[in-house]
Amino acid sequence: MLRYVPGLLSIALTVYCVIDAFQTDEADVRNLPKIAWILFVVLVPVIGPVAWLLAGRPTRNSVPSQRERQRWQDQHRDRDRRRPRGPDDDPDFLKDI
Repeated sequence: MLRYVPGLLSIALTVYCVIDAFQTDEADVRNLPKIAWILFVVLVPVIGPVAWLLAGRPTRNSVPSQRERQRWQDQHRDRDRRRPRGPDDDPDFLKDI
């Protein structure tokens, strides 16, 4: 039973790294294109996933990508537009007067 543990850990690490690579934004991937990392992780057992974790994955303190910043700004801008500023800006309040 114990002899299967390294193989299962290798498979689990590979699956984790493939999912992580798929979910990572293309602009945030380091050193290689995203598809190259995915192929490397799948085709080279153990070394591929470890290389992804060390050299391909975005760092924690990396600057957010342009797309993430734009998405954040759009969400806050939409939220601010929907929310009334004062009673005289709220159409429901003005109807009740």
